[in-house]
Amino acid sequence: MALAIMKSFPIFLNTNHYFTGGVPSVIVKMKFINITGPKDDIDRVAEQYLSKYEIQLENAVSELKSVANISPFVENNPYKEISQKAAVFADAISADVVSASGSATNTVSLSVDDCISLVNRLDNELSQLTKEKENVEEKISQYRTSLDDIAHFKGLHYDIDSIMDFHHVKYRFGKIAQEYYDKFEKYIYNDLHAIFHKCQNDNEYVWGVYFVLADEADQIDAVYSSLHFERFYLKDDYKGTPGEAYNEIMEALKRLEEQASELDKKISSILSRSANEILFAKKRLATASENFDIRKLAARTSHTSQNKRETFYILCGWMAEEDAAAFLYEIEGDEKVHCIIEDDENNIYGQPPTKLKNPKLFKPFEMFVRMYGLPAYHEFDPTIFLAITYTFIFGAMFGDVGQGLCLFLGGALLYKWKKMDLAAIISCAGIFSTFFGFMFGSIFGFENIIPAIWLRPISSMTKLPFIGNLNTVFIIAVAFGMFLIMGTMVINIINGIKSHNLESALFGTNGIAGLVFYLAVVITVFLFMTGNTLPAAIVLIIMFLLPLLVIAAKEPLTALLEKKPKLIEGSIGMFLTQGFFELFEVLLSYFSNTLSFVRIGAFAVSHAAMMEVVLMLAGAEHGAAPNWLVIILGNIFVCGMEGLIVGIQVLRLEYYEFFSRFYKGTGREFKPYTK
Repeated sequence: MALAIMKSFPIFLNTNHYFTGGVPSVIVKMKFINITGPKDDIDRVAEQYLSKYEIQLENAVSELKSVANISPFVENNPYKEISQKAAVFADAISADVVSASGSATNTVSLSVDDCISLVNRLDNELSQLTKEKENVEEKISQYRTSLDDIAHFKGLHYDIDSIMDFHHVKYRFGKIAQEYYDKFEKYIYNDLHAIFHKCQNDNEYVWGVYFVLADEADQIDAVYSSLHFERFYLKDDYKGTPGEAYNEIMEALKRLEEQASELDKKISSILSRSANEILFAKKRLATASENFDIRKLAARTSHTSQNKRETFYILCGWMAEEDAAAFLYEIEGDEKVHCIIEDDENNIYGQPPTKLKNPKLFKPFEMFVRMYGLPAYHEFDPTIFLAITYTFIFGAMFGDVGQGLCLFLGGALLYKWKKMDLAAIISCAGIFSTFFGFMFGSIFGFENIIPAIWLRPISSMTKLPFIGNLNTVFIIAVAFGMFLIMGTMVINIINGIKSHNLESALFGTNGIAGLVFYLAVVITVFLFMTGNTLPAAIVLIIMFLLPLLVIAAKEPLTALLEKKPKLIEGSIGMFLTQGFFELFEVLLSYFSNTLSFVRIGAFAVSHAAMMEVVLMLAGAEHGAAPNWLVIILGNIFVCGMEGLIVGIQVLRLEYYEFFSRFYKGTGREFKPYTK
């Protein structure tokens, strides 16, 4: 019967074929699944099967909107309130008991009904104690307020209840700012027909009470009001002097606190006896509540067969290909559960979510990818590419054996303690910093301790035609940048082919046409700088002009391939004008993007120069005994400041020079309902 329901959907019962869309291996292949069965069986399915797997449920009513006779579930969660009570009980168990119960909890096995009975029993047992404790705590709060009120007037040695019985004399308890009290005492007090009794004072206020004849009260109140006297109203239930009342309240407060402590012990004792069961019930009921809430995303439908009307649930969502296969295998013998996998993308309204699966070494670099945007399901995951290029470029810009080892060890230790992805990235970058430190022959800024395996950034020069002597690292940085730019173009071409975006793959700035043009420029520059013969003029014209014309005409060429009736939008004149300025922008972007990589060499040179300054300040020139404190502080400063700047600059290169060529980052994250 459930199969009949499923067959009414625009889906297929073929579980042997999965659409992969050519997704790279680092993006987990997803399957869209539909699950159905008797309505009353949905909780069992969620607990027995779905809780074992990661599945991102979608709103079935929205996803299956083309299917007739479906409606949402409208049911209140019966486990929500009881789950919250279990959580309160679990939180009330002392930390020592929780720690001791850690392993024992794993041996407890209670059904949901047993957990509910346990929580209700505890609720009945503790309700009276809890109510008593709430009453005691309320009294404690009131007594503490009374204590704070009366404490300011302990210096008054007269019964409060007697003062409050005065008929012909008015009294005013309150406080006055210290600065106003000094003026009041010096200039006004002796001229007033009132008595002010100072009870207590601190750095800000003087607390006290003044007495005045009832007939003159209004006049005296006005004077005190002008001095910013703040009146304080004492309760009429104090007995004896303020000091005696204070001591009486203190005694009562101690008794109440002892009573509260005894109640806490009783409650704690009851909870401790069932600690293992309570902790288990908390998890069990939380899971039950979570599973019940699946109904928010489920749909329901009815089917009549043999004059019997039955109601079914429908769940749909995304599951990893491996999990989907395992789930299908597990439910094979369960007649109440029916699942089919959707193979036709046209029947799925939303795009698959993205779940990244990178090796452990590269996983921390997913943080940088997420900052830009997750890859779409059919898109290339740049995590490994970013990890390799980021750490390599960072090392080239920050080459020093000593500082690199500090970054490596510091990042590794921080990652071990705090599990921070950024710490792992710093540690990996430190490895390449150490590598380039050996290549440059630099250790904590000293360049006379170890020999340079490759070159010294600050002194190595190369002679170029028409330019003259130029720092070698600048030349290598630009050449390296050219190589990476062409690599990102290749990635963009592959992405365009996979997504059937012909314009981007063939005619775009970063497509085949752009790659041919840029490659021609690179070859020409290389031949010229090395003194080799350049190709014939006609060859150069074809190499440079033809790709540019293809880029300019990408709109009509794409329309021609896609057999569109209209090749261009708007007039020919507007098309030519737009094409001219686009080509100018393309040439400018190629030039600026290439020169951006000069910063790699610039930072390598500036790092060496900054360390020379540190050594000079430390007096380490010409073999003299250095000031080691200056060297240590200088290394810390350079490592912190320049390391931060270099890290940001490399990330800028990744985002603006690499990602902008092949990566969109429009994916949505895979979010299983169990997390």
